[in-house]
Amino acid sequence: MKVKWLILTLIFGVFAMLSGCEPLTVLDPKGPQARTTADVIMISIWTMAFVVIVVFVLFIVMLVKYRASKQNENYEPPHIKGSKVIESIFVGVPIIIVIFLSVITVKSTYEVESTPKGFEKQEPLVIYASSSNWKWHFSYPEENIETVNYLFIPTNRPIEFRLYSFGPISSFWIPQLGGQKYAMSDMVNKLNLAADVPGEYSGRNASFTGAGFAEQTFNVTAMEQEEYKKWVDEIKATAEPMTAEKFDKLLEPAHLGQQTFTGTHLSFLPPPEGHQMKETSKEKENETMDQDKMDDM
Repeated sequence: MKVKWLILTLIFGVFAMLSGCEPLTVLDPKGPQARTTADVIMISIWTMAFVVIVVFVLFIVMLVKYRASKQNENYEPPHIKGSKVIESIFVGVPIIIVIFLSVITVKSTYEVESTPKGFEKQEPLVIYASSSNWKWHFSYPEENIETVNYLFIPTNRPIEFRLYSFGPISSFWIPQLGGQKYAMSDMVNKLNLAADVPGEYSGRNASFTGAGFAEQTFNVTAMEQEEYKKWVDEIKATAEPMTAEKFDKLLEPAHLGQQTFTGTHLSFLPPPEGHQMKETSKEKENETMDQDKMDDM
């Protein structure tokens, strides 16, 4: 009787805990990259659920069909040779499942690493996202502004994040827009995202970087293009300029609120060279060539 009440208590306790959980934002995508990731997660879950259900059904069948019975002590079961069909199924099905999941994973990895579908012909908005203990710095070279611990982006336009760190390796993650990628101190990683639904989303550092990493979060606001331009104009008209002294102060380990500046730290403290920065060097070379052509004209 006590065991019965203990089991019932555990069951009700589990349901009570689950009822208080927040919805999984990673399964509520608001962009094409996040949608691809969510689809892969659900395919994996349903595949694993299928395997678990089949195993439990077979387990119950075996227990019922081959359970111990009151046979004579001298009873000897008949000798049965192995079945090639059953053995082929036991070996072949797991191989097929692994191949199936591997193909989906590789295909989706290439999709999320490239420019989001439907935005291939658009020029991406480049944002440098750099981390420090324990905050995020977002530099907008195109708009010549910089924000701390918050991010405004236009909808229906590809966003190219260039990630690096002023401290330990951090993991940049906006669950409803895409997967996570590392920001490191000696190289720049590129992450392509896009938001096709206006709204407010949460981002964070998903990698342990010390005592304050749990609060290294940032807010993301996706808005229509016209609203985004108004926000940029407002920042340029009201924010204070970014200076080397201010940025050095920002790099000190601490928790800060949201801050906004005109200008970026890229002018006096450029990102590290290497990896994706090779692409930046080519862009600069092309800009120089274009400028030379203009001068010749």
